[in-house]
Amino acid sequence: MSPATEPVLGVKRQRELLNYIRAYGVGSVSEMSRLLGVSTSTVRRDLNELQDRGFIERVHGGATHVSDDVEPLRPLREIAFADEKRRIGQAAARHVADNSTVLITGGTTTEAMLPFLGTVSGLTVLTNSLNVVNRVSQYSDIAIIVLGGVLRRQEMSLLGHLTIAGLDEFGIDQVFTGAFGFDPEIGVTGTNLSETQTDRSLISSARALVLLADHSKLSQRGPARLVPTSAVTTLVTDEDADDEVLERFRAAGVTVETC
Repeated sequence: MSPATEPVLGVKRQRELLNYIRAYGVGSVSEMSRLLGVSTSTVRRDLNELQDRGFIERVHGGATHVSDDVEPLRPLREIAFADEKRRIGQAAARHVADNSTVLITGGTTTEAMLPFLGTVSGLTVLTNSLNVVNRVSQYSDIAIIVLGGVLRRQEMSLLGHLTIAGLDEFGIDQVFTGAFGFDPEIGVTGTNLSETQTDRSLISSARALVLLADHSKLSQRGPARLVPTSAVTTLVTDEDADDEVLERFRAAGVTVETC
């Protein structure tokens, strides 16, 4: 690598680091090093520079975003923990019964279950996510109902009072959702305060709530509390989740499945 190209690549790399931290609220040096394919020392140097510019705050083993209103960004979320999300999605799809009506919210983790729904017969899927609509539409035997609302372009999701009002028209057996964070004491949390009411209504629209979350989401907290831990019926997570944290979820009445 020539000295002339290093500054350009460094700027791009730091932008990707910043996007990751904005998406998750926090990032570990080891995980960001793996995702970007650079050394941990390079990541530490970049994080120190980002902190000097006021974008992040360094914490032990990584960094956190300085703003409480973390705006999730899809590109890095799509590659982060991709293998874990695929396993979680496959395991979650096994909870979908024939001839049932389920609501699936948008997100990179819930979307990982969609390729495994093709064998479910008599299935009706409700969603406020156009990404979910696009992917499920390939299965001609699945009925799709789109909840209307105001389009949030970044996530291609529909929000607002029209979305919430549509929920009253249907009998929903299960809700499948992801989350920014799931903490045993706080519950399910999100990051975008403007979406809180829609998210609460969606994930509270059925008695059975299945939460899909890789291990990085457990004990992570966003600024918007959506539902308490007791509202979650089943947590589907990956095998790297901390056993002590999982026991705290079980003690709160959550069925925990690891894959």
